[in-house]
Order: sequence, then C-alpha cells, then structure tokens
Amino acid sequence: MTNLTSKLVNNQKVSRKVIKCVVWDLDNTLWDGVLLEDSCVYVRENIVDIIKSLDSRGILQSIASKNEPARAIAKLEELSLKEYFLYPQINWNSKVASIQEISKLINIGINTIAFIDDQPFELEDVNFSLPEVMCINAANINRLLDMPEIQPCFITEDSKTRRLMYVSDIQRKKNEEEFVGSKEEFLATLNMQMTISSAKEEDLQRVEELTLRTNQLNTTGYTYSYEELNQFRQSDNHQLLIAGLNDKYGSYGKIGLSLIECQRNLWTIKILLMSCRVMSRGVGSIMLNHIIHMAKNQNASLQAEFVPNERNRFMYITYKFASFKGSIHFWQKHSNSK
Repeated sequence: MTNLTSKLVNNQKVSRKVIKCVVWDLDNTLWDGVLLEDSCVYVRENIVDIIKSLDSRGILQSIASKNEPARAIAKLEELSLKEYFLYPQINWNSKVASIQEISKLINIGINTIAFIDDQPFELEDVNFSLPEVMCINAANINRLLDMPEIQPCFITEDSKTRRLMYVSDIQRKKNEEEFVGSKEEFLATLNMQMTISSAKEEDLQRVEELTLRTNQLNTTGYTYSYEELNQFRQSDNHQLLIAGLNDKYGSYGKIGLSLIECQRNLWTIKILLMSCRVMSRGVGSIMLNHIIHMAKNQNASLQAEFVPNERNRFMYITYKFASFKGSIHFWQKHSNSK
C-alpha cells in the first residue's frame, strides 16, 4: 500500500529569507555616473569585491537598467564584469518588468531576489508592485555582504560553481531551441547520467542548502539543520538519499534529495525535492520510482507526507503519476499497483 498524507503547514519549520539572486542597477549604483552622458564612468569603490564575494557564495547576479543595451554591455566587458551577470535586462522597460523577466528566465521565485538601485522612485515602484523583492538603496551597498539574507549557512562546492552551471544551462536552452525534433529526441542527445546514493558526511552542507533554497519542487518545504541531517544519515531507521546529474555540457551538481523514515513494514517519505534547474528532465519521477523499488524490495508499504502550496503543484503531479491516489489529504495505492 502506498499512501500520501498532507500535514498541516504549522508543522513545517520556519526558515529565514534566502536571497538567490541580486539584481543590480548600473548608473550611480554599480558605477559612478550616467553612461549615456559620459562614457568615462568608473566602478564604485568595493563593488568588484562585492560582486566576486556574492559569486563565491553561490548567489546569482543580474542587471535591471534603463540604458542603451550595446553600450552598457560594452562597458561591462571593458570592466571585466559581464561574465558575472545572467540574463541582464538592459532596456527601457520598467524595473518591475525586468525583475519579473529575470525571475522567469532563471526560474526562481520573486521572493528570492534582492534589487539594488540609487533612485527612490525605482525602489518604491518595485516595492509596491513586487513586495516580495528585497529592495536595497545603493547608498547602503557597503553593508550588503553583512545582511543575514545574503549569508548562506554553508558555501558548498555547488555554490562555488553555481553561476557556471547556469551558463552551461543557457547553452543547453539555446541548442534546444535550435534543435529540429521533439523534446524527447533532444533530451536523448544530452547523454544524461543520474546518480542516486546515500548521502555522505561531505554531502550534508549541500543537503542542508537544498532544503533551505528549494521551494518550488519540494513536497513538504521542511528544513533540516546539518546536525539533524547527520543524525538521519547515521540512523538505522532513515534513508537520506542525494541525486546528482551530468550531461555532455557538464555537471548540474547535486540536484535532488529525499529523506525516508523506515519502519519495519512502513516507509514514509518525509521530503522529496529537486532543483528547479532540472524541472524538465524528469528527475523527480526517476528518484521516486527508485524509492518505490527500494521499499518493495524490503516488503514495506510506502506513504508520503505532502504539504501543498501555490508553488509545488509539479510535485503533486509527480506523486500522482507514480500512482499515489486519493484526496489531497490522503492518497492510497493498492499494493498490486506497486
């Protein structure tokens, strides 16, 4: 028998706000001066160190600037800073529209974005239209790195290479758009290799990071500390699984996690999550099927906790496709459909 039960949200641990992407204005923010008035603008003091520190922490960066695109990009290249910014929105659109586009392209929640600008009007406009965004006046830029939302609990190997992983993904998407054939045919060309293994001690920092950062493809939203995860890793009554993915373009890093509570005849999936970067790769279903087979080999029934919200419907569908049946509060699968 395989069940899915929905727990009350108040059982979920509350985690602090985590910023995944810092969006920069350019004129009088990243550099002193207005580019269209004077091409001899100079990077503000300490900005390069701040940009590099954010990058080393695994915090992505982009740009929302009202400027002439070619000229601004050329200046960023001249300053050796262009490589740090994903999907820069340099145009005459509103900052609100630019931030929404960045959120869409990177595939992260609006509530994980911080926006830096020197103009009170722009900050107020974003704050009014997108209240989930953390707005920062450029006058306070030197305090940015000390803000708790900008300080991850750990800096993992995946953190250090996060931007490069996104750069590889941009190339994947470009090639997919140019590919002549079905999506399935394109995926077959990637030569993907997925690994699922028991988490080791050296994986725990990344595992904790996944529980803190992953909101969209997350069945419960539970968060666990390093110490809790280490106890689960060593427990005879739990399985802590971590998944990695590679293809011909490079590594996606550690992108999946599951914690299973294992009683003698009943296994309970406490959390199943996937990085949003692999949403279209079918990784969630692969990992869930692996767990189903593990439980079956141990002659154990399988159930799963699920905390529904407005963002994790994809994981609801993942469970449904794996034949978890019933209401949102209690799903059940006959044992002969394992």
